[in-house]
Parts: sequence; C-alpha cells; structure tokens
Amino acid sequence: MTIRKATTNDVDSIAPILLLVLEKIVYTFIGENDYTKAKEFLIYFLNRGNNQYSYQNCYVAERDDEIIGVANLYNGSDLEQLRQPVLEYIDQHYATDLHIEDETQKGEYYIDTIAVKSNEQGNGVGSQMLQHLINEYMANKKQTLGLLVNENNPNAKKLYLKMGFASVGKKKLLGHQLDHLQIKGEHLIINQ
Repeated sequence: MTIRKATTNDVDSIAPILLLVLEKIVYTFIGENDYTKAKEFLIYFLNRGNNQYSYQNCYVAERDDEIIGVANLYNGSDLEQLRQPVLEYIDQHYATDLHIEDETQKGEYYIDTIAVKSNEQGNGVGSQMLQHLINEYMANKKQTLGLLVNENNPNAKKLYLKMGFASVGKKKLLGHQLDHLQIKGEHLIINQ
C-alpha cells in the first residue's frame, strides 16, 4: 500500500469513500437525504482548490492502482477561508439555514476525515494513514495534529489514544458533542 497526495484524477474515487463518513453531514448541508446529490456536492468541491474538501487537502491510500482510503486535513488557522466557498455555495444552491461551529482552530493541522472503503475496513488502512500523517506533519513539519471523535465511537477514540493523541477538550459540531484530541511532539511515536 502506498500513501500519497491526491490529484484531480483521484476525485471520482475519493468522493464515495469520503461519503462513508461525511454522508450525514453533506445531507445536512444540502437539506435532503439524496446520495447522488451528496456525491455531486463533494465532487464539486474536491475538484476545486482553496476549500476544505479540495483534493489539495487530501491524501489517498492506494493498493494495486485502486484507492482504498482517503484522509482530508488542513491547517486549522485556514478554516474560515477554506469554509467560506462551501458556505457561499450552500447559500446559493440549497434552502438550508446552517450554523456550523468551528471544529478546529489556529495551532493545529486538523484531520477532518479518514475514510476507508467498506471492503478494506479492519485491515489497518486507517491506522496506516493516520501514522503517515503523524510522521509527515509532526516528525517532518513539527506541527500539532488535531481531530474530533464522536463520544459514541469508543473504538476510534481508543485507537487515537493508543497512537499518541490526548484529549484537549470537547467541541460541538452540527449538534453533536465530540472529543477534541491532539498529538504534539512530546507524544510522538514513529512506526516506520
């Protein structure tokens, strides 16, 4: 398996994988439970630069020329700038009135989403992608990584804690209470 930065050629493969995690969120954005419209929404933003869902902010895990996992992350200090095109598009094209809380902030690179194809889940793809991001952003770039995990997902939280993340508080996002975890240099574990 190789992990690399995504390109525009990957967009059609990335969208359905991201929707495994983002489906309910995108339904909230577009105001209806329509998978095709949700996928089109993500493809629209994946194909463009300078927004939180852009291919520019994605890494892909690939095996035998097939994309099997996706990680989406960006600098937390850029959230407002990266979210603005998404909010403007929603305002122009959908009848939803959204108030979206800030899920990240200055001082961390925020892992928005790690998603793995259904038939590859449980094979360590997500863990390997997370380890790649830890190595890339902490070891190489000396950055703090942050993420949110749903309180109703103890297995994911257990994995993140095992990999060196620590709880730094709580955040609310679209009505859900989430644990905010970060990993900093003093927690670094590099598995090569």
